[in-house]
Amino acid sequence: MKLTLRSLGGAETVTGSKHLIDADGTRVLVDCGLFQGLKHLRERNWTPLAVPPDSIDAVVLTHAHLDHSGYLPKLVRDGFRGVVHCTEATAALCDILLRDSAQIAENDAEYANRKGFSKHTPALPLYTVRDAERALKHLKRTPFDAEFEIARDCGLLFRRAGHILGAATAEVKIGGRTLVFSGDLGRYADPVMFDPEPVAHADYVIVESTYGDRKHTEADPVSALGEVIERTVQRGGTVVIPAFAVGRVQSLLYHLWLLKRAGRLAATPIFLDSPMAISATELLRSHADDHKLDAAAVEGSCGVARYTRDVAASKAITSNPMPKVVIAGSGMATGGRVVHHIRTFAPDPRSTILFAGYQALGTRGARLLAGETELKMFGDWVPVRAEIANLPQLSAHADADEIMRWLSGFEQAPRRLFIVHGEPAASEALRTRVERELKWNASVVDPLLSYDLT
Repeated sequence: MKLTLRSLGGAETVTGSKHLIDADGTRVLVDCGLFQGLKHLRERNWTPLAVPPDSIDAVVLTHAHLDHSGYLPKLVRDGFRGVVHCTEATAALCDILLRDSAQIAENDAEYANRKGFSKHTPALPLYTVRDAERALKHLKRTPFDAEFEIARDCGLLFRRAGHILGAATAEVKIGGRTLVFSGDLGRYADPVMFDPEPVAHADYVIVESTYGDRKHTEADPVSALGEVIERTVQRGGTVVIPAFAVGRVQSLLYHLWLLKRAGRLAATPIFLDSPMAISATELLRSHADDHKLDAAAVEGSCGVARYTRDVAASKAITSNPMPKVVIAGSGMATGGRVVHHIRTFAPDPRSTILFAGYQALGTRGARLLAGETELKMFGDWVPVRAEIANLPQLSAHADADEIMRWLSGFEQAPRRLFIVHGEPAASEALRTRVERELKWNASVVDPLLSYDLT
Protein backbone atom coordinates (compact mmCIF):
# COMPACT_ATOMS: atom_id res chain seq x y z
CA MET A 1 0.00 0.00 0.00
CA LYS A 2 1.29 3.45 -0.93
CA LEU A 3 0.93 5.91 1.94
CA THR A 4 1.72 9.60 1.54
CA LEU A 5 1.52 12.81 3.54
CA ARG A 6 1.13 16.26 2.02
CA SER A 7 0.50 19.62 3.69
CA LEU A 8 -2.02 21.76 1.80
CA GLY A 9 -1.62 24.52 4.40
CA GLY A 10 0.13 25.11 7.69
CA ALA A 11 3.58 24.50 6.20
CA GLU A 12 6.08 27.38 6.24
CA THR A 13 3.35 29.40 7.95
CA VAL A 14 1.25 29.34 11.14
CA THR A 15 -2.07 29.41 9.35
CA GLY A 16 -4.30 27.39 7.05
CA SER A 17 -3.44 23.99 8.54
CA LYS A 18 -4.51 21.14 6.24
CA HIS A 19 -2.56 17.85 6.23
CA LEU A 20 -3.63 15.22 3.72
CA ILE A 21 -3.03 11.50 4.26
CA ASP A 22 -3.51 9.33 1.17
CA ALA A 23 -3.51 5.53 1.51
CA ASP A 24 -4.12 4.06 -1.95
CA GLY A 25 -6.92 6.54 -2.56
CA THR A 26 -8.36 6.63 0.95
CA ARG A 27 -7.95 10.28 1.84
CA VAL A 28 -8.09 11.80 5.33
CA LEU A 29 -7.58 15.51 5.90
CA VAL A 30 -6.25 16.43 9.35
CA ASP A 31 -7.45 19.97 10.07
CA CYS A 32 -9.15 22.25 7.58
CA GLY A 33 -7.90 25.72 8.40
CA LEU A 34 -8.37 29.16 6.96
CA PHE A 35 -5.35 31.12 5.75
CA GLN A 36 -4.97 34.41 7.62
CA GLY A 37 -2.39 37.19 7.78
CA LEU A 38 -0.38 38.24 4.71
CA LYS A 39 -2.39 39.03 1.59
CA HIS A 40 -0.77 36.31 -0.51
CA LEU A 41 -1.76 33.78 2.18
CA ARG A 42 -5.35 35.02 2.41
CA GLU A 43 -5.64 34.75 -1.35
CA ARG A 44 -4.99 31.00 -1.10
CA ASN A 45 -8.42 30.62 0.48
CA TRP A 46 -9.91 31.51 -2.89
CA THR A 47 -7.88 29.06 -4.98
CA PRO A 48 -9.20 25.51 -5.55
CA LEU A 49 -7.91 22.88 -3.14
CA ALA A 50 -5.06 20.75 -4.50
CA VAL A 51 -7.36 17.69 -4.50
CA PRO A 52 -11.10 17.57 -5.25
CA PRO A 53 -13.03 17.98 -1.98
CA ASP A 54 -15.34 15.10 -2.93
CA SER A 55 -12.30 12.77 -3.04
CA ILE A 56 -11.65 13.27 0.69
CA ASP A 57 -13.21 10.51 2.81
CA ALA A 58 -13.01 12.14 6.25
CA VAL A 59 -11.76 15.24 8.04
CA VAL A 60 -10.19 15.22 11.51
CA LEU A 61 -10.22 18.48 13.49
CA THR A 62 -7.68 18.83 16.29
CA HIS A 63 -9.45 21.94 17.62
CA ALA A 64 -11.81 24.76 16.69
CA HIS A 65 -9.58 27.78 16.01
CA LEU A 66 -10.22 29.12 12.52
CA ASP A 67 -6.68 28.44 11.30
CA HIS A 68 -7.57 24.77 11.84
CA SER A 69 -11.33 24.70 11.12
CA GLY A 70 -12.28 27.85 9.23
CA TYR A 71 -12.07 26.41 5.70
CA LEU A 72 -14.72 23.78 6.38
CA PRO A 73 -17.67 25.77 4.98
CA LYS A 74 -15.86 26.23 1.67
CA LEU A 75 -14.76 22.57 1.61
CA VAL A 76 -18.37 21.44 1.98
CA ARG A 77 -19.66 23.99 -0.51
CA ASP A 78 -17.07 22.76 -3.02
CA GLY A 79 -18.15 19.13 -2.74
CA PHE A 80 -16.95 17.40 0.45
CA ARG A 81 -19.58 14.89 1.57
CA GLY A 82 -17.81 12.97 4.33
CA VAL A 83 -17.75 13.17 8.13
CA VAL A 84 -15.78 15.72 10.18
CA HIS A 85 -14.52 14.10 13.39
CA CYS A 86 -13.88 16.27 16.44
CA THR A 87 -14.33 16.31 20.20
CA GLU A 88 -17.53 17.41 21.92
CA ALA A 89 -16.21 20.84 22.94
CA THR A 90 -14.64 21.40 19.52
CA ALA A 91 -18.02 20.82 17.91
CA ALA A 92 -19.66 23.28 20.30
CA LEU A 93 -17.00 25.90 19.57
CA CYS A 94 -17.17 25.34 15.81
CA ASP A 95 -20.89 26.04 16.01
CA ILE A 96 -19.96 29.48 17.33
CA LEU A 97 -16.79 30.18 15.35
CA LEU A 98 -17.89 29.12 11.88
CA ARG A 99 -21.16 31.02 12.04
CA ASP A 100 -19.31 34.09 13.29
CA SER A 101 -16.60 33.82 10.65
CA ALA A 102 -19.23 33.62 7.94
CA GLN A 103 -21.19 36.54 9.37
CA ILE A 104 -18.05 38.69 9.52
CA ALA A 105 -17.24 37.77 5.91
CA GLU A 106 -20.72 38.75 4.83
CA ASN A 107 -20.66 42.00 6.84
CA ASP A 108 -17.21 42.98 5.56
CA ALA A 109 -18.28 42.38 1.96
CA GLU A 110 -21.45 44.42 2.47
CA TYR A 111 -19.49 47.26 4.13
CA ALA A 112 -16.89 47.27 1.34
CA ASN A 113 -19.61 47.45 -1.29
CA ARG A 114 -21.43 50.23 0.58
CA LYS A 115 -18.27 52.30 1.07
CA GLY A 116 -16.81 51.46 -2.33
CA PHE A 117 -13.26 50.64 -1.21
CA SER A 118 -13.05 47.06 -2.51
CA LYS A 119 -10.96 46.33 -5.60
CA HIS A 120 -13.62 43.78 -6.62
CA THR A 121 -17.10 44.66 -7.85
CA PRO A 122 -19.03 43.41 -6.10
CA ALA A 123 -17.02 42.30 -3.06
CA LEU A 124 -18.05 38.76 -2.12
CA PRO A 125 -17.64 36.77 1.11
CA LEU A 126 -15.46 33.67 1.00
CA TYR A 127 -18.50 31.81 2.29
CA THR A 128 -21.87 32.59 3.79
CA VAL A 129 -23.70 31.78 7.01
CA ARG A 130 -25.70 29.21 5.05
CA ASP A 131 -22.44 27.54 3.97
CA ALA A 132 -21.31 27.42 7.61
CA GLU A 133 -24.60 25.87 8.70
CA ARG A 134 -24.26 23.18 6.04
CA ALA A 135 -20.70 22.42 7.20
CA LEU A 136 -21.80 22.07 10.83
CA LYS A 137 -24.10 19.21 9.86
CA HIS A 138 -21.02 17.15 8.93
CA LEU A 139 -19.52 17.28 12.45
CA LYS A 140 -19.41 14.03 14.43
CA ARG A 141 -18.56 14.24 18.11
CA THR A 142 -15.82 11.82 19.11
CA PRO A 143 -14.75 11.27 22.75
CA PHE A 144 -11.20 11.40 24.03
CA ASP A 145 -9.18 8.21 24.62
CA ALA A 146 -11.32 5.89 22.48
CA GLU A 147 -10.38 4.53 19.05
CA PHE A 148 -12.88 4.76 16.20
CA GLU A 149 -12.82 3.73 12.55
CA ILE A 150 -13.28 6.85 10.42
CA ALA A 151 -12.54 5.50 6.93
CA ARG A 152 -11.64 2.18 5.30
CA ASP A 153 -8.93 0.61 7.50
CA CYS A 154 -8.36 3.93 9.25
CA GLY A 155 -8.62 4.45 13.01
CA LEU A 156 -8.62 7.66 15.07
CA LEU A 157 -7.78 8.34 18.72
CA PHE A 158 -7.96 11.76 20.39
CA ARG A 159 -5.91 12.74 23.45
CA ARG A 160 -5.97 16.07 25.29
CA ALA A 161 -3.65 18.75 23.94
CA GLY A 162 -4.44 21.57 26.39
CA HIS A 163 -4.52 24.86 24.45
CA ILE A 164 -8.32 25.48 24.36
CA LEU A 165 -11.53 23.65 25.23
CA GLY A 166 -11.72 20.40 23.28
CA ALA A 167 -8.24 20.63 21.76
CA ALA A 168 -6.74 17.24 20.93
CA THR A 169 -3.75 15.49 19.52
CA ALA A 170 -4.85 13.04 16.81
CA GLU A 171 -3.50 9.52 16.42
CA VAL A 172 -4.36 8.16 12.98
CA LYS A 173 -3.72 4.49 12.16
CA ILE A 174 -3.76 3.88 8.42
CA GLY A 175 -1.87 1.76 5.91
CA GLY A 176 -0.18 -0.19 8.68
CA ARG A 177 1.36 2.96 10.11
CA THR A 178 0.59 5.20 13.10
CA LEU A 179 0.70 8.95 12.57
CA VAL A 180 0.36 11.36 15.50
CA PHE A 181 -0.58 14.99 14.86
CA SER A 182 0.07 17.45 17.67
CA GLY A 183 -2.47 20.04 16.53
CA ASP A 184 -1.71 23.08 18.67
CA LEU A 185 -0.10 22.12 21.97
CA GLY A 186 -1.04 24.02 25.11
CA ARG A 187 1.08 25.16 28.03
CA TYR A 188 2.21 23.00 30.93
CA ALA A 189 0.94 24.18 34.33
CA ASP A 190 -1.58 26.48 32.66
CA PRO A 191 -4.06 27.77 35.28
CA VAL A 192 -7.09 27.04 33.10
CA MET A 193 -6.30 24.16 30.73
CA PHE A 194 -4.92 20.67 31.40
CA ASP A 195 -1.40 19.69 30.36
CA PRO A 196 -0.91 18.08 26.95
CA GLU A 197 -1.19 14.30 27.37
CA PRO A 198 1.92 12.27 26.48
CA VAL A 199 1.94 9.81 23.60
CA ALA A 200 4.13 6.72 23.81
CA HIS A 201 4.46 5.42 20.26
CA ALA A 202 4.17 6.56 16.64
CA ASP A 203 5.74 5.74 13.30
CA TYR A 204 5.46 9.37 12.23
CA VAL A 205 4.88 12.54 14.27
CA ILE A 206 3.61 15.80 12.81
CA VAL A 207 4.28 18.62 15.28
CA GLU A 208 3.48 22.33 15.32
CA SER A 209 6.27 24.87 15.73
CA THR A 210 4.50 28.18 16.40
CA TYR A 211 6.98 29.06 19.14
CA GLY A 212 9.69 26.66 18.01
CA ASP A 213 12.40 29.29 18.32
CA ARG A 214 11.51 31.02 21.59
CA LYS A 215 10.66 30.61 25.23
CA HIS A 216 7.85 32.41 27.04
CA THR A 217 8.89 34.73 29.82
CA GLU A 218 8.35 33.39 33.32
CA ALA A 219 7.08 36.76 34.61
CA ASP A 220 3.81 36.53 36.52
CA PRO A 221 1.07 37.21 33.94
CA VAL A 222 -1.40 38.46 36.56
CA SER A 223 0.96 41.17 37.83
CA ALA A 224 2.09 42.11 34.33
CA LEU A 225 -1.51 42.46 33.14
CA GLY A 226 -2.41 44.55 36.17
CA GLU A 227 0.55 46.87 35.68
CA VAL A 228 -0.33 47.60 32.04
CA ILE A 229 -3.95 48.36 32.90
CA GLU A 230 -3.15 50.47 35.96
CA ARG A 231 -0.64 52.74 34.23
CA THR A 232 -3.02 53.24 31.30
CA VAL A 233 -5.97 54.07 33.55
CA GLN A 234 -3.83 56.47 35.61
CA ARG A 235 -3.17 58.58 32.52
CA GLY A 236 -6.85 58.50 31.57
CA GLY A 237 -6.64 56.00 28.73
CA THR A 238 -8.43 52.88 27.56
CA VAL A 239 -6.82 49.43 27.24
CA VAL A 240 -7.92 47.65 24.07
CA ILE A 241 -7.10 43.93 24.07
CA PRO A 242 -7.47 42.10 20.75
CA ALA A 243 -8.12 38.55 21.91
CA PHE A 244 -8.98 35.21 20.39
CA ALA A 245 -12.58 34.63 21.37
CA VAL A 246 -11.83 31.00 22.17
CA GLY A 247 -9.04 30.42 24.66
CA ARG A 248 -7.42 33.81 25.25
CA VAL A 249 -10.61 35.59 26.29
CA GLN A 250 -11.41 32.98 28.91
CA SER A 251 -7.85 33.08 30.27
CA LEU A 252 -7.88 36.89 30.34
CA LEU A 253 -11.17 36.94 32.24
CA TYR A 254 -9.72 34.51 34.78
CA HIS A 255 -6.65 36.70 35.30
CA LEU A 256 -8.78 39.84 35.55
CA TRP A 257 -10.97 38.10 38.14
CA LEU A 258 -7.83 37.30 40.16
CA LEU A 259 -6.81 40.98 39.99
CA LYS A 260 -10.26 42.15 41.09
CA ARG A 261 -10.30 39.59 43.88
CA ALA A 262 -6.92 40.93 45.06
CA GLY A 263 -8.38 44.43 45.31
CA ARG A 264 -6.83 45.80 42.12
CA LEU A 265 -8.70 47.47 39.23
CA ALA A 266 -11.63 48.02 41.60
CA ALA A 267 -12.95 51.10 39.79
CA THR A 268 -11.99 50.04 36.27
CA PRO A 269 -14.88 48.78 34.14
CA ILE A 270 -14.14 45.77 31.93
CA PHE A 271 -16.09 45.16 28.73
CA LEU A 272 -16.20 41.94 26.73
CA ASP A 273 -17.32 43.21 23.34
CA SER A 274 -17.67 40.00 21.35
CA PRO A 275 -20.84 37.95 21.05
CA MET A 276 -18.75 34.98 19.97
CA ALA A 277 -16.42 35.27 22.98
CA ILE A 278 -19.40 35.62 25.30
CA SER A 279 -20.89 32.39 23.95
CA ALA A 280 -17.52 30.63 24.15
CA THR A 281 -17.03 31.79 27.74
CA GLU A 282 -20.40 30.35 28.71
CA LEU A 283 -19.12 26.95 27.51
CA LEU A 284 -16.84 26.90 30.57
CA ARG A 285 -19.96 26.03 32.53
CA SER A 286 -21.19 23.25 30.24
CA HIS A 287 -17.77 21.65 29.61
CA ALA A 288 -16.39 21.47 33.13
CA ASP A 289 -14.40 18.31 32.35
CA ASP A 290 -12.35 20.18 29.74
CA HIS A 291 -10.63 22.64 32.10
CA LYS A 292 -9.21 23.00 35.62
CA LEU A 293 -11.41 25.77 37.01
CA ASP A 294 -13.79 24.98 39.86
CA ALA A 295 -17.34 26.33 39.92
CA ALA A 296 -16.41 29.44 41.93
CA ALA A 297 -13.61 30.37 39.52
CA VAL A 298 -15.88 29.82 36.52
CA GLU A 299 -18.57 32.05 37.94
CA GLY A 300 -16.04 34.69 38.97
CA SER A 301 -14.39 34.69 35.55
CA CYS A 302 -17.70 34.79 33.69
CA GLY A 303 -18.92 37.65 35.87
CA VAL A 304 -15.89 39.95 35.85
CA ALA A 305 -16.81 41.76 32.62
CA ARG A 306 -19.82 43.57 31.24
CA TYR A 307 -21.03 41.76 28.15
CA THR A 308 -22.02 43.67 25.02
CA ARG A 309 -23.72 41.72 22.25
CA ASP A 310 -25.27 44.31 19.92
CA VAL A 311 -23.61 46.91 17.71
CA ALA A 312 -25.23 49.85 19.50
CA ALA A 313 -23.68 48.80 22.82
CA SER A 314 -20.31 48.35 21.11
CA LYS A 315 -20.46 51.87 19.67
CA ALA A 316 -21.36 53.20 23.13
CA ILE A 317 -18.15 51.69 24.53
CA THR A 318 -16.10 53.41 21.85
CA SER A 319 -17.71 56.79 22.42
CA ASN A 320 -17.36 56.60 26.22
CA PRO A 321 -14.28 58.66 27.25
CA MET A 322 -13.83 57.07 30.69
CA PRO A 323 -10.80 54.80 31.33
CA LYS A 324 -11.69 51.15 30.84
CA VAL A 325 -10.61 47.76 29.51
CA VAL A 326 -12.14 46.55 26.26
CA ILE A 327 -11.61 42.95 25.17
CA ALA A 328 -12.77 42.18 21.63
CA GLY A 329 -11.97 39.88 18.72
CA SER A 330 -10.13 39.16 16.62
CA GLY A 331 -6.89 38.22 18.36
CA MET A 332 -4.63 39.42 15.53
CA ALA A 333 -6.83 42.48 14.82
CA THR A 334 -7.67 41.14 11.37
CA GLY A 335 -11.41 41.78 11.68
CA GLY A 336 -14.33 41.99 14.08
CA ARG A 337 -15.25 44.71 16.54
CA VAL A 338 -11.72 45.23 17.85
CA VAL A 339 -10.79 46.89 14.55
CA HIS A 340 -13.29 49.66 15.25
CA HIS A 341 -11.91 50.11 18.78
CA ILE A 342 -8.35 50.28 17.47
CA ARG A 343 -9.37 52.88 14.90
CA THR A 344 -10.76 55.01 17.73
CA PHE A 345 -8.09 54.53 20.42
CA ALA A 346 -4.86 54.02 18.41
CA PRO A 347 -4.45 57.80 17.88
CA ASP A 348 -4.79 58.46 21.65
CA PRO A 349 -1.39 58.56 23.43
CA ARG A 350 -3.09 57.91 26.78
CA SER A 351 -4.45 54.54 25.62
CA THR A 352 -2.85 51.12 25.19
CA ILE A 353 -3.34 48.34 22.68
CA LEU A 354 -2.35 45.16 24.48
CA PHE A 355 -1.64 41.86 22.71
CA ALA A 356 -1.83 38.55 24.50
CA GLY A 357 -1.25 35.92 21.84
CA TYR A 358 0.66 35.00 18.69
CA GLN A 359 0.57 37.55 15.86
CA ALA A 360 1.06 36.04 12.41
CA LEU A 361 3.11 37.91 9.80
CA GLY A 362 1.09 40.47 7.90
CA THR A 363 -1.66 40.89 10.49
CA ARG A 364 -2.42 44.28 12.02
CA GLY A 365 -1.24 42.87 15.34
CA ALA A 366 2.15 41.92 13.96
CA ARG A 367 2.52 45.30 12.27
CA LEU A 368 1.67 47.18 15.47
CA LEU A 369 4.17 45.12 17.46
CA ALA A 370 6.78 45.86 14.78
CA GLY A 371 6.33 49.57 15.46
CA GLU A 372 4.19 50.80 12.56
CA THR A 373 2.98 54.34 13.16
CA GLU A 374 0.05 54.22 10.73
CA LEU A 375 -2.53 51.58 9.87
CA LYS A 376 -4.85 51.48 6.88
CA MET A 377 -8.32 50.71 8.18
CA PHE A 378 -11.57 50.84 6.22
CA GLY A 379 -9.87 52.77 3.44
CA ASP A 380 -8.32 55.42 5.74
CA TRP A 381 -4.86 55.83 7.27
CA VAL A 382 -5.06 55.88 11.08
CA PRO A 383 -2.13 57.27 13.14
CA VAL A 384 -0.85 55.09 15.97
CA ARG A 385 0.09 57.08 19.06
CA ALA A 386 -1.18 54.68 21.75
CA GLU A 387 1.20 52.52 23.78
CA ILE A 388 1.63 49.09 22.19
CA ALA A 389 2.15 46.35 24.79
CA ASN A 390 2.67 42.61 24.53
CA LEU A 391 2.30 39.89 27.16
CA PRO A 392 3.51 36.69 25.46
CA GLN A 393 3.31 34.80 28.76
CA LEU A 394 -0.47 34.82 28.27
CA SER A 395 -0.10 32.76 25.09
CA ALA A 396 -2.01 29.48 24.83
CA HIS A 397 0.74 27.92 22.69
CA ALA A 398 3.53 25.74 24.03
CA ASP A 399 6.94 27.38 23.74
CA ALA A 400 10.03 25.60 22.42
CA ASP A 401 10.85 23.95 25.76
CA GLU A 402 7.27 22.71 26.12
CA ILE A 403 7.17 21.32 22.59
CA MET A 404 10.38 19.44 23.39
CA ARG A 405 8.85 18.19 26.62
CA TRP A 406 5.88 16.73 24.72
CA LEU A 407 8.14 15.14 22.09
CA SER A 408 10.29 13.63 24.84
CA GLY A 409 7.25 11.67 26.02
CA PHE A 410 7.60 9.23 23.11
CA GLU A 411 9.28 6.08 24.35
CA GLN A 412 11.25 5.60 21.15
CA ALA A 413 12.10 7.73 18.15
CA PRO A 414 9.56 7.78 15.32
CA ARG A 415 10.69 6.91 11.81
CA ARG A 416 10.48 10.62 11.05
CA LEU A 417 9.30 13.86 12.62
CA PHE A 418 7.55 16.36 10.35
CA ILE A 419 7.55 19.97 11.53
CA VAL A 420 4.62 22.15 10.47
CA HIS A 421 2.60 25.21 11.54
CA GLY A 422 5.42 27.67 12.08
CA GLU A 423 7.22 30.52 10.38
CA PRO A 424 10.36 29.22 8.63
CA ALA A 425 12.81 30.43 11.30
CA ALA A 426 10.79 28.85 14.12
CA SER A 427 10.38 25.53 12.30
CA GLU A 428 14.07 25.33 11.41
CA ALA A 429 15.11 26.16 14.98
CA LEU A 430 12.93 23.34 16.28
CA ARG A 431 14.30 20.90 13.70
CA THR A 432 17.87 21.71 14.68
CA ARG A 433 17.09 21.32 18.37
CA VAL A 434 15.28 17.99 17.89
CA GLU A 435 18.17 16.55 15.89
CA ARG A 436 20.70 17.78 18.46
CA GLU A 437 18.88 16.77 21.65
CA LEU A 438 16.70 13.80 20.62
CA LYS A 439 18.77 12.50 17.70
CA TRP A 440 15.58 12.08 15.63
CA ASN A 441 15.22 12.24 11.85
CA ALA A 442 13.35 15.56 11.53
CA SER A 443 12.19 17.55 8.51
CA VAL A 444 10.50 20.90 8.06
CA VAL A 445 7.60 20.18 5.72
CA ASP A 446 7.79 21.65 2.24
CA PRO A 447 4.27 22.54 1.02
CA LEU A 448 5.25 21.57 -2.54
CA LEU A 449 6.25 18.01 -1.62
CA SER A 450 4.39 14.77 -1.00
CA TYR A 451 6.15 12.51 1.52
CA ASP A 452 6.23 8.72 1.10
CA LEU A 453 5.44 6.97 4.43
CA THR A 454 5.52 3.35 3.23
